Amino acid sequence: MIKTIKEVDLDLLKRLSEADAIGGCEREVSRIVKEYGAPLVDEIQYDNLGSILLNKKGQGGPRVMLSSHMDEVGFMVRQMTSDGYLKLLPIGGWWGHVMPAQEMTVTTTNGDKYIGVIGSRAPHGMPEDEKAKVMKPIDFYLDMGVQNQQEIEALGIQIGDMITPHVKFRQMNNPDYLMGKAWDDRVCVGVGLEVLRNLQGENHEADLYFAGSVQEEVGIRGARTAAHFIRPDVAIALDVTTAQDTPFDQGGITLGGGSILSVLDSLTIANRGLLQHMEKIIKELNLNIRYDFMTVGGTDACNIHKAMDGIVTMTLSLPTRYMHSSRLLVHQEDYKQTIHLLTEFCRSLTWEDVDLFKESMGIKE
Repeated sequence: MIKTIKEVDLDLLKRLSEADAIGGCEREVSRIVKEYGAPLVDEIQYDNLGSILLNKKGQGGPRVMLSSHMDEVGFMVRQMTSDGYLKLLPIGGWWGHVMPAQEMTVTTTNGDKYIGVIGSRAPHGMPEDEKAKVMKPIDFYLDMGVQNQQEIEALGIQIGDMITPHVKFRQMNNPDYLMGKAWDDRVCVGVGLEVLRNLQGENHEADLYFAGSVQEEVGIRGARTAAHFIRPDVAIALDVTTAQDTPFDQGGITLGGGSILSVLDSLTIANRGLLQHMEKIIKELNLNIRYDFMTVGGTDACNIHKAMDGIVTMTLSLPTRYMHSSRLLVHQEDYKQTIHLLTEFCRSLTWEDVDLFKESMGIKE
């Protein structure tokens, strides 16, 4: 009998969204994952890049890896000016249009946090051609509201400190819509933890690993080392994709439409048998089914499927509006359906299923 899932924990999503963690500085999110996941798993380990690996042991079944990256796009302090401004180094992809006048948090090495605002020019008297230009992200600066560099240094701010959007989690006017920063990919970190919570106290054949991976936004690095650590038989990367339901991006993918199977992106093609297995579970659970073909960009699946002698891999996606900006929107229905699908997948997976996944690629023992 197919089981239902627990009500989702919105406080978990709030904590994940509001934590600050760019590539190489994922500690805040890693600590949330450890605290939340500890009662749900048998073992917690780390690889040498800092990815956190939670293991709920199975009963002799295949090793399954769920991977969600913990880092967000942000900045580092690359220079301090004598009059107290901070020059920015983008960490991950930013579009200059979304940056001016945004509040940012500077996190120092010892964990102190200070708020600043990205500088923006007044339009009065600007030449029309200058108004029409998009500034490069590296040309912006952060105004900390101080008089000089000495005041910056007195705060303990140093070159290389992390800078992230200062945004609070919010349920929108329709409470199914959730606004926050870093949904790429914290909403999927939430998915992985919720799957573990749904399987708490259950026996299952698969040996389940959830990887909170590091440094995805700067080269999909943590997924590679995590995969070599776990050595999975099957891996599912969890990441976001672009919603196309705004006046800017009218297309097929909407918020609230349910599960999305990524057939391919620019760096990975889904294992055909695994994709068909997910379709079967979706139909059994009476969930929605949608497909994504993201021809630009990739996910943790990129480096997972190439690890060792190759790993059966695909990506499950959640749509989000305004990706790689300070404020993103996601929908609870997409979140819940993805959790439901993955919970049943992990609960029911067998060695026979894995053999079929391999056979779909022409692999025979």
